Amino acid sequence: VMQHLEFCRQVLFPELDVQLTSVSDQWAQFSIAGPKTRDLLREILDPAEDLSNEGFPFMGAREVTLRGGLKARLFRISFSGEMAFEISVPARFGDAMARNLMLAGAPFGVTPYGTEALGVMRVEKGHIAGPELSGTTTAADLGLGKMMSTKKDYIGRVMAGREALVAPNRQVVVGIKPVDKARRLRSGAHIIPKGQTPGPGNDQGYVTSVCFSPTLDQWIGLALVEHGRERIGEIVHAHDPLRGEDYDVELCNPVFYDPDGGRQRG
Repeated sequence: VMQHLEFCRQVLFPELDVQLTSVSDQWAQFSIAGPKTRDLLREILDPAEDLSNEGFPFMGAREVTLRGGLKARLFRISFSGEMAFEISVPARFGDAMARNLMLAGAPFGVTPYGTEALGVMRVEKGHIAGPELSGTTTAADLGLGKMMSTKKDYIGRVMAGREALVAPNRQVVVGIKPVDKARRLRSGAHIIPKGQTPGPGNDQGYVTSVCFSPTLDQWIGLALVEHGRERIGEIVHAHDPLRGEDYDVELCNPVFYDPDGGRQRG
């Protein structure tokens, strides 16, 4: 964000006499995710704070008061696809907030979770991350094309309309799951039409992200595949020349469960 703001200041609006200073290090921020998130927050926030869907909708943000009077910033955002909030307090209160969250959350079974767990949850929900943002993909490839205005101007609009970037055979994001549920998936495997010999002429994409899903009790993944959205349900071949592995996978919706987002918006 800071890099983009500096670009805007220096390139887009050089006539403005302004200076930008990052204050990120002055805040300690915690993500609280799961179906009991509201219950935990009610233990640490002033009872007057309204956390209902109507009072605090998804993507909402506001200043809140903790029990004891400390002011904090609360955001209803989710990178896990689950019900989640993020709360920020001045950095000097970071350690105390971490301890307070664990203490208040103990009756609800709270536990810390790291980036590996977050990675599993984002694959289950088909959330796009670094492996899919390769520098060669467009918003349309990632299923985000509807976010690109057809009426307004924006950085990259002309580039997005180039012939090669709107070609019908673009590799687009799809979900994959092994035909053999016991099979482990591997990132980097190439997608080959079933019955075809692996090689450059038959290479139709590759696996970008994989994980074992506790929710589905099997390995799942995301892949970039030519004509992927029209091929949902098709069985294709995954070829991994580095590990010497070959197996069949099914192309599926990249959102493996809760496709309507009810869990994070509930």
